[in-house]
Amino acid sequence: MFAPSDERLIERALDNNKQAWLQLVKRYEGLVYNYGLRMLGQREDAQDLLQDVFLSVFRNLAGWRGEASFKTWLLTIAHHRCIEVYRRRRDHLDMDSVDSQVSDQDWHHPEQVYQGQQRGNQLVAALQKLPLEQRQVVELKFFQHLPLADIAAQLEVPLSTVKSRLYSAVEKLQRDLEAV
Repeated sequence: MFAPSDERLIERALDNNKQAWLQLVKRYEGLVYNYGLRMLGQREDAQDLLQDVFLSVFRNLAGWRGEASFKTWLLTIAHHRCIEVYRRRRDHLDMDSVDSQVSDQDWHHPEQVYQGQQRGNQLVAALQKLPLEQRQVVELKFFQHLPLADIAAQLEVPLSTVKSRLYSAVEKLQRDLEAV
C-alpha cells in the first residue's frame, strides 16, 4: 500500500487524527535528529532539538501554507532552533571553553549517521570547526540534498552568498581532512 503524502497526513493531523501526527513524526524524526547531531555535535542537544522542533511543528502546523515542502519547512524550523542553541552557548561560554569543548567531543556513538567509521568521525570534527553559516550550507547541500537556490531561499540570503559559503566550507574541509 502507498504511504500517504505529507499534505494528506497534515490534513488528517489538523483534524485531530493522532495516527496521522505520529506518522509525520516517524517519517521525519531521523532527519531532524541527524541534522541536529551534525549541526550541534552532541546527542543530547540533537535529542533536545528533535523535541523542540516537533513541539513547534505541532503548535504551528495550521500555519504551514504549503509554499515550500513540509520537509523544507521542518528543516527551516530546525535551522532556527540551532541558531538559538548557538546563541545560548555563546552567551554562556567564553571562546576558550568552546574551543576545548569542540576538540574534546566524544564521537564514538553517533548512531545511524556515521556508524562508527573513522572517516565519519574526522568529517564531523572538521564540520564542527566550520563557522555556523558555512556548516548550514554544507548540511543542506550534501546531507539534505537541496539545490543551491532552495538553500538560498531557506537561509534568506542571495544565491551568490550560498555559493561563496559552500566554496569556502569545502576548501576548509579538504584542508582539515587532508591534514589528518
